[in-house]
Amino acid sequence: MGTMLPKIIFCIAVFLAAIAVLLLALFSPIPHKNNPSNSPMLALSLYIQQPNISTSNSYTAAPAANALIFQRLLTEGPENTSRVVGKAQGFIIPLERFAHSAFNIIYLTFHTDQFSGSLSIQAKNLEHKHQEEEEVELSVVGGTGSFAFARGLAVFAQTELHATFHVKLHLDFPNTIPR
Repeated sequence: MGTMLPKIIFCIAVFLAAIAVLLLALFSPIPHKNNPSNSPMLALSLYIQQPNISTSNSYTAAPAANALIFQRLLTEGPENTSRVVGKAQGFIIPLERFAHSAFNIIYLTFHTDQFSGSLSIQAKNLEHKHQEEEEVELSVVGGTGSFAFARGLAVFAQTELHATFHVKLHLDFPNTIPR
């Protein structure tokens, strides 16, 4: 009987392990697939305003380095009197060198009742959408607050006012479970 007890204990352990595996397989939650068609989407159209240079110290140009460090207002409409929804800050290389720079970084920060947070936009896979319209596509590489885990495109185009840039955001939230 002394040699039977370890065999019985081993058989019971194997049986309990098999039952545990079976129960886990039956009652485990189904993993959420990263399916783009189920990911929440958001499209926004905003404007980056040129500051009033005579009264504002909101930008710094570095002509020797051919770069622009800026902080501008982000508005709902193209007029400088439109409702302010946040700010745009960044570091960019001027247009003639823009497509060749990996250092073009823009942060959009939102302060509204609907959205609170920021988006990070970088010159990854940069391409001119329409040469005649001077539209440039940049990648949205992340966000905070209302824009946590955001990915997508930011299309920049200069408006007829030439002091204002139109920004069209096409955002996807792939790590968010749809509600």
